[in-house]
Amino acid sequence: MKAVGYKKSLPIEDAESLFDFDAAKPEPKGRDIRVAVKAISANPVDYKVRKRAAPPDGEVKILGFDAAGVVDAVGPEVSLFKPGDEVFYAGSILRQGTNSEFHLVDERIVGAKPKTLSFAQASALPLTSITAWELLFDRLGAVPGKSLDPRTLLIVGGAGGVGSILIQLARRLTGLTVVATATRPESQKWCLELGAHAVVDHGKPMKEQIEKLKLPPVGLVASLTFTDQHYKAIADFMAPQGKFGLIDDPPEFNVSAFKGKAVSVHWESMFTRSSFQTPDMIAQHHLLNDVADLIDKGVLRTTLAETFGTINAANLKRAHALLESGKSRGKIVLEGW
Repeated sequence: MKAVGYKKSLPIEDAESLFDFDAAKPEPKGRDIRVAVKAISANPVDYKVRKRAAPPDGEVKILGFDAAGVVDAVGPEVSLFKPGDEVFYAGSILRQGTNSEFHLVDERIVGAKPKTLSFAQASALPLTSITAWELLFDRLGAVPGKSLDPRTLLIVGGAGGVGSILIQLARRLTGLTVVATATRPESQKWCLELGAHAVVDHGKPMKEQIEKLKLPPVGLVASLTFTDQHYKAIADFMAPQGKFGLIDDPPEFNVSAFKGKAVSVHWESMFTRSSFQTPDMIAQHHLLNDVADLIDKGVLRTTLAETFGTINAANLKRAHALLESGKSRGKIVLEGW
């Protein structure tokens, strides 16, 4: 089968940073399904793994987490899917990735593809939807339902992949006031179109901008990018007894900034359940099915922003380069072989 991989952690400009190669078609065992991959999307975790985790000598690592495709074969313990089913999912960080024609994934982290979306549109959603959903409801404890919630949710980095779906989830499924941050005019417009009540520029002091909006107190914060640059300022204007959630990898982060206000700090990693085979691992299967249902009902929309052509090393290099620049908006998708 065709695949894209790497042997060494190299700058994306290097010819060998990602390359096309042929790999053996994997065989499903246990609760694994084998998916014929039709479309994938790129995420920041892709380039972070490429830059930090070189495979053992002589081995090739296949990157990629998001995928949409068709079940091709199933393991003997599979009960949720059958060959021919259309699915979408974000795979495990401990296994080979989705940048391959066929891919093995545990059925418990797979959902039925939204019927109203193409494979390309669907592939933009899984990793960011799981991250945003778990961050909003499992980590920050937002209350589902449209009854008024007297708090503001601040989403730092609202125009990125996770922010793009988090804005929608918070606006459509909760009574929170939703404020996103973005610096460029096109990014600010994107956040408003997705449902943010307001947008502030995180390139400027946020406290003054938020105070001018005269919104409910900022009780919940989803810090999606550059946490190290913003958390101390956020601690200054957050409401006492609030909740601060983050997903990035800040080089500097001192939780004592939140002590005086008894603000709790919550990490979110959508790979935790699959990496540790937690008893509630199947929650991601149900979560993705719920997202698909909300998509098909018109409550949520895909966050696909750009399509970079077929799945190959050259196009994936372009995707990694754009993600590394920090200037991407929504999701980058590649489709077909």
